[in-house]
Amino acid sequence: MQRRHLLKGVGAAALLPAALSHAIKGKKTNVILILTDDTGYEVFGCYGSTQYKTPRVDRLAETGMRFNHCYSNPVCAPSRVKIMTGKSNVRNYVHWGVLDPRERTLGHMMKDAGYATCVAGKWQLEGGGTFAPETRGAGTLPRDAGFDEHFCYELKSGQKDYWNPVFTVNGQSVQKENTYAPTLVNDYVLDFIDRKKEEPFFIYYPLWLTHGPFLPTPDSADRSSTASQQNFEDMVAYMDKLVGRVVDKLDEAGLREDTLILFTADNGSPGGAKGGIVSELHGRKIDGGKGKTTDAGTRVALVANMPGTVPAGRVTDDLVDFSDMMPTMAGMTGAPLRSGDVIDGVSFAPQLRGRQGKPRDWIYMYDEPIPGPVPNPTIFARDHRWKLYNDGRLYDISKDVLEQNPVTQGGSEARRKLQAVLDSMPSEGLKIYRPETDPMAGRG
Repeated sequence: MQRRHLLKGVGAAALLPAALSHAIKGKKTNVILILTDDTGYEVFGCYGSTQYKTPRVDRLAETGMRFNHCYSNPVCAPSRVKIMTGKSNVRNYVHWGVLDPRERTLGHMMKDAGYATCVAGKWQLEGGGTFAPETRGAGTLPRDAGFDEHFCYELKSGQKDYWNPVFTVNGQSVQKENTYAPTLVNDYVLDFIDRKKEEPFFIYYPLWLTHGPFLPTPDSADRSSTASQQNFEDMVAYMDKLVGRVVDKLDEAGLREDTLILFTADNGSPGGAKGGIVSELHGRKIDGGKGKTTDAGTRVALVANMPGTVPAGRVTDDLVDFSDMMPTMAGMTGAPLRSGDVIDGVSFAPQLRGRQGKPRDWIYMYDEPIPGPVPNPTIFARDHRWKLYNDGRLYDISKDVLEQNPVTQGGSEARRKLQAVLDSMPSEGLKIYRPETDPMAGRG
């Protein structure tokens, strides 16, 4: 049974020797974490799709490492809180679109390690979004999460528009008319690489693509199309193009071998009877599963690439949870995990360096649907084959990926193992934190 990690000073320091092998050449490892939006694993050629065009992501997989079993939350905001903090949502998810301002983030960790830090794209952690305007001001702004620079979709209103966007750029509101928002965000990422190429940098790049509404892109053959499926496929292709531009910029700057690219998505593709996305993979139809706790909503792509460090062409079945990103980045860069912090993530940095590592043998998920919190969140533990919900439902995912037939006979060993996981976690989540009611707020 894997254990929870309560990091001590010696534990954090132990990450350093392997992490700094790259630094022998006098350089730290840059990191670019790319997070696409509402893009299920089934749309990528490297996972078997022939329906979509993703040559640049496929090339990253071909020359890097592809993970078959990476799992997110089924909707975006909880996934982002988890990926930013290295913790299960049961420990720190307080409300929709709210990152508790007391949390230490990836941005803090990398900034403390001497990295220039930037977030560009969809933040969604400040509070006060469309689904929960009453939480305005309760979350965390990019500059308070350890990011030196930010180029984000407008933070005050949460407005997001593909063609007439309003951005918050380093604290200032900027409107861009008749321009394609994802291209502008990408331009900022490329500019940041240019400006920071002489120093170590960390870029968190959460794209708005391929979130709805499904609209034509600058490359679409029909710029007036209203066909959701075709427009979504065009959006996937444009997202892939933007990823390619980042890779090309790294090549141009001579930084490819110094930069770890982690590419993943926040949840599965959109579904539903109206405007839902339908994909075909290996001859099987897959309805978009965003919002569902099945594989269609939670299984996402994960590709890691760093020439000369990450083994080329490697495919692994190791389990990965979004909480694993923080300790993995620490393991790859030498950035310090804070002594005493509870971290639920398990580092897969050894695997990225070609070693076996110690992969996790289960994943725990605590899911509060939009807008949350709710009295009875969905909770489950799973491994490669089995999934056990806290209400007692057990599924054999290898035979029932849509979770239509709970196992009533057999699976006793899996039930025992996964029930122990459920029992090991806090019995309930947290309530929303408001600094104005905390007498210790602002005191260090």
